[in-house]
Amino acid sequence: MFRFICVVIFLVTFLILSIPIFLVEWIIGKFNRQKRDYSSLRIVQWAFKVILKFTSVKTTVIGEEHVPDEPVLFIGNHRSFFDILLTYSRCRRLTGYVAKKEMEHIPLLSTWMRYLYCLFLDRENPKEGLKTILQAIDYVKNGISICIFPEGTRNKGEELSMLPFKDGAFKIATKTNCAIIPVSMNNTCAIFEKQFPRIKKVHVVIEYGEPIYPNDLDKEDKKHIGSYVQNIIQETIRKNADLV
Repeated sequence: MFRFICVVIFLVTFLILSIPIFLVEWIIGKFNRQKRDYSSLRIVQWAFKVILKFTSVKTTVIGEEHVPDEPVLFIGNHRSFFDILLTYSRCRRLTGYVAKKEMEHIPLLSTWMRYLYCLFLDRENPKEGLKTILQAIDYVKNGISICIFPEGTRNKGEELSMLPFKDGAFKIATKTNCAIIPVSMNNTCAIFEKQFPRIKKVHVVIEYGEPIYPNDLDKEDKKHIGSYVQNIIQETIRKNADLV
């Protein structure tokens, strides 16, 4: 419980202290939007790294060199709240995450998310969902990467299982031909969800796959691009299961 208490205290303190920081970031943004964007990115990454330090999680990262210095679509499997902290803290470029609509109503946290180009997806409203995807496409065209977990929710099944990918997310790549980077994560739910509310010191593995450009795929693979990418992630988490 000690790690959990430390994380909660730090998170609450960080969000409260964010109030004056938002004002400073807003002023910076009036003069230099890019400087504000990267300032906000580094502040939140620092906070995430502190939280991960409290968890004592050991992380093995494979294939990070595969991520090109250009806007990409990160596609990952999703089993833990910590998936976001583990991956976002490693982003070199501005990256907006697609989150569930409910996150939009969390005070202060949602303000940081908007500053960092995160999008809120209404899973119950297809029309609003399409607007979110179109906004993500626009972000990629303007140099901002997007990360989405196409299972649509946190998978609470067996460790090596995955929920079916929702194809709508892949329009972000097919409409821009940006690279898709498969992100395969092993054992992340063992940090917190398996023994809620305790946080456990564990070993997790994150592997970044080689970039996939939709226009380079053959017609059949491009037509079923969700299944194509999911198969890559499924094979990778099975391959890395013995590393944790």
